[in-house]
Amino acid sequence: MEKICLDGVEMAVSASADIGVVSSDTKLRFEQRGSVVSARYRGGRVVDGYLIGHLEGDSLTFRYVQADTDGNLDAGFSRGVIERAADGKWRLVEHFTWATRPGGGVNVFEETGSAETHRCARALP
Repeated sequence: MEKICLDGVEMAVSASADIGVVSSDTKLRFEQRGSVVSARYRGGRVVDGYLIGHLEGDSLTFRYVQADTDGNLDAGFSRGVIERAADGKWRLVEHFTWATRPGGGVNVFEETGSAETHRCARALP
């Protein structure tokens, strides 16, 4: 299995659940230290959001908090799978569940830019 490194990776939302708040205007920027992965995200209805979790193999389990343009402050948890898209960029398929409101769904995040722009590509041989 390919080693996954998300440090410096930027992603955008390519698909979102109807019950979710993220949209194609939402952008994420990841940091990774060992198996700990975090990301800040903003855009669309999300004023500010943060996720933090653990990467094990190709599985990312995390918690998130976010503030939206309607004045809501929400939180939840997710389990996602990281995979390579046909173009070689990272894709995260996230299955989320709200902790502060009912429901959940699936979001898909796609890497933007080129693989050479994030820190992992520069650090790996």
